[in-house]
Amino acid sequence: MSSKDSVGGTLKVALLLCVVCSIFISSAAVILKPLQEANKTLDRNKNILAAAGMYDAAVTPESEVADLFAQFTPRIVDLDAGEFLDETRLSALGIDPATYDQRAVQNAAEFSDALSGEEDIAGLKRRVRYATVYLVSDANGEIQDIVLPISGYGLWGTMYGYLALEGDGNTVKGIGYYDQKETPGLGGEVVNPRWKALWPGKQVYDQNGAVALSVVKGGGQGIHQVDGLSGASLTSRGVDNMIEFWMGPMGFGPFLDNLTNR
Repeated sequence: MSSKDSVGGTLKVALLLCVVCSIFISSAAVILKPLQEANKTLDRNKNILAAAGMYDAAVTPESEVADLFAQFTPRIVDLDAGEFLDETRLSALGIDPATYDQRAVQNAAEFSDALSGEEDIAGLKRRVRYATVYLVSDANGEIQDIVLPISGYGLWGTMYGYLALEGDGNTVKGIGYYDQKETPGLGGEVVNPRWKALWPGKQVYDQNGAVALSVVKGGGQGIHQVDGLSGASLTSRGVDNMIEFWMGPMGFGPFLDNLTNR
């Protein structure tokens, strides 16, 4: 038996192939990482723009996304205080508003807090302390658009999206989900343009400042109601719960109060 046909020879060849493959895979991962990050950022920007009614994949060239998104200023909000983090605190926390990913730190004890059963109406288990909001201001510095990240449990898993408000911090401009596992044709209709078209113009808060915007079954009427998804009551309830949570005192409610001087 030749040495190359021996067990030792076979193991050497297998080991060599493993080393070569690992080098190839590692190199590919390093080379592709910048492209993957760029695509991730592009996708995020598209979803923020779409929620604000500034991007339509069917008609807006992808080459215009960067210029459109340049109108937004990302700011980090301390949800407990309802205020923007200043440069000193951002530096101390090691947060860059342009790259901060709150999903990545949701389970980190230093950046999030556990929610009790009564608090956790959106099924999050933990809530981040700091969240990124995206603002568009006019030439006079008046805020025109506010895009807020929202998340909560649907039927099959956590849904992640954005809710866009006008500068009054109350009137809805749009809503969009970029990550959801709901049943296609049922709960998955949260991404259907026809259902998303029901949201613009609705009001989040009532005259007393309480969260009044809700998803209801059977033809939502009035300025505070959105029609639920047909055949997807659990997904509709999930959307309703996350709106109540994120627009309320545990979410962006205090921030919007301070921002708009309500």
